[in-house]
Amino acid sequence: MYRTPAGNRLHIGIFGKRNTGKSSLINALSGQDAAIVSEIAGTTTDPVYKSMEILPIGPCKLIDTAGIDDQGVLGKERIKRTQVVLRKTDLGLIVVNPDTLIDSFENDLVDVLQSKKLPFLFVINKSDLAGKKAEDYLVKHKLPSVKVSSKTKQGVEQLKEKIMELAPLGWSPVPLVADLINPKDVVVLVCPIDNAMPQGRLILPQVQVLRDILDANATAYVTKETELLDCINSLKKKPKLVITDSQVFEDVRDILPKDIPLTSFSTIFARHKGDLNAYIQSVYAVDNLKDGDEILIAEACTHHVQAEDIGRSKIPTWLLNYTKKDLHYEVTAGGDFPEQLSKYKLIISCGGCMVNRAEIMHRVEKAKAAGVPITNYGILMAYLSGILKRVIEPFKGGLVKLD
Repeated sequence: MYRTPAGNRLHIGIFGKRNTGKSSLINALSGQDAAIVSEIAGTTTDPVYKSMEILPIGPCKLIDTAGIDDQGVLGKERIKRTQVVLRKTDLGLIVVNPDTLIDSFENDLVDVLQSKKLPFLFVINKSDLAGKKAEDYLVKHKLPSVKVSSKTKQGVEQLKEKIMELAPLGWSPVPLVADLINPKDVVVLVCPIDNAMPQGRLILPQVQVLRDILDANATAYVTKETELLDCINSLKKKPKLVITDSQVFEDVRDILPKDIPLTSFSTIFARHKGDLNAYIQSVYAVDNLKDGDEILIAEACTHHVQAEDIGRSKIPTWLLNYTKKDLHYEVTAGGDFPEQLSKYKLIISCGGCMVNRAEIMHRVEKAKAAGVPITNYGILMAYLSGILKRVIEPFKGGLVKLD
């Protein structure tokens, strides 16, 4: 359970005013002292992430946030970080005390969660104490709630059951490749080994796709691009699918017979975590770029930047060779993503393997609202290599309609 990638966990955001017992609640749910508990209001300064499992949903990530009524300059920064958590949230818990006067703080949260079409639940914490203001308000306004005491553990199991009921059916990303293959099919994975590869292991997207193939009761072969032809020739039956790292698209394209379906890890993750159709439609904006246009490279994680970094070095080089234009680039990493997008002519997102789908879709929807085209690494590289149609062909029965 603890090895489940963070991006594949149900993200439960825990929100509320200072000192409503959010940290105590997360400890009660997880059964561990995962968050610092204090009688002093405002103890939680940064979001605290705790991985756990709530059956039968499976792996989850609880996010304990700073009080939304925090004060002062530092308080504003805490609130800003709490708002970032909303981008990652699949389900929201709004914590109040029995005698809490529910006002604009909680109502604003409800508005945000409803606008994002996210399920939410009020948790009346410290229910062992006197007071009915919160309960009366929630009943009057027909807002869902459950009473819990983090101290006595009363209502904790009922809260878990309620979370199971409310968990959105679509929180889990669409399949990686399981819906594209059948049991006993053969799938070949092309994994180049270069300076960007971590020593002694494969990268996360490759491992996750490999596991998905095994779970589908199919057979996977793993090879480098330099051994791909020998691998194909050694097989007794034609592969149902070949999946390659996008950086060796052209090598694999030249080696692989045209009657063998081909796609990439990055294209798979474009569908798995983001909006594949939007990425495909947006990639054609490359042909309209002009000198001086601003391009945003949006990475979803922080990593050690190497000389041949794909987002900061290779993509700008490939775009220069394709467009012959003097383009200007801005790179964001981790949880950073600009509030204002109007200055950009194109946003190029990474695959998002280290974050959940809610975070990637927040970026996609924000780009759509700003009227800025957004694509991802794999789709862009396939387009620049002239094999986009071939790479998305395996998905024609799914999310993408081909002309």
